[in-house]
Amino acid sequence: MHPQRVTLLSHSQRERLAYIDFRLYFIGQIGRPDLSSRFGVAPAGATRDLALYREVAPQNIEFDGSNKIYRIGKSFVPVFEHAPQRVLSALSLGFGDGVNGEPEPLLPCESLAALTNPCMDVLAPICRAIHAKRPVAIRYYSVNSGESERVIVPFALVDSGLRWHVRAFDRKTGEFRDFVITRIESPRTLDENPKVGERPDDDIQWTRIIEIELVPHPDQPRPEITARDYGFTGGALALKLRAAAAGYMLRRWSVDCSPDHHLRGPEYRLWLKDHLALYGVKNAMLAPGYRSPDTQTASSKAD
Repeated sequence: MHPQRVTLLSHSQRERLAYIDFRLYFIGQIGRPDLSSRFGVAPAGATRDLALYREVAPQNIEFDGSNKIYRIGKSFVPVFEHAPQRVLSALSLGFGDGVNGEPEPLLPCESLAALTNPCMDVLAPICRAIHAKRPVAIRYYSVNSGESERVIVPFALVDSGLRWHVRAFDRKTGEFRDFVITRIESPRTLDENPKVGERPDDDIQWTRIIEIELVPHPDQPRPEITARDYGFTGGALALKLRAAAAGYMLRRWSVDCSPDHHLRGPEYRLWLKDHLALYGVKNAMLAPGYRSPDTQTASSKAD
């Protein structure tokens, strides 16, 4: 393997070699038509790319002359790093850029249907505003206050695992909040800059990084399997999270955040070892079983 050789290649060459690497690693084979259909290169160009990959990592690839296809080598070691989320997306959805029609999955794969998806005519102007650092006038539908006209200053998208939000300063309430994108209508970018106190650096919940430690739930059998499933190191899973996203993550993975791990059910495989790590996290109320220390103190005094 010659990693220095790879770094000297052009971006487009590295992209094609990474695709060869991917196909060999996860599909076990690649042919010239695969490269031609993915990148629009001529057969001669595909042949050159395969030959170049063979120079870079000869142990990774073997030519099957009878079927005119290249197969994974017995001593294969990936040349490129393949991020798990990108790999799973490619396998289940295929590669696509919207130019050559709908991409096809590379392997049979059944994914749970998303019950809610943002409207592209709403998402696109929100994204442009984030990039341009501009406020946006919107019509918003809130569960608590109903329909209202607002001006928000968006700066990031947030995936809660169930739906997409935009993190933004809300001029109506004077607070940083998460706005569900499916509840936004008629976004209109304003030609002005954010005001003092409206920028991401001013969002304490966004800039604050909390450290939490998850362990197998004491009520669940076979903690060693939980440790394997979640890639524990030293019997626990240590994470650093933005305070603004902590509640979403803990709810998505059904982490029991009660001090005495009293939640029961097969879905509670994990327990938050120290619930005080969530002190001051505004969306901690989304975390299963969590009660703020202030509430617990008040309850004990009332008793």
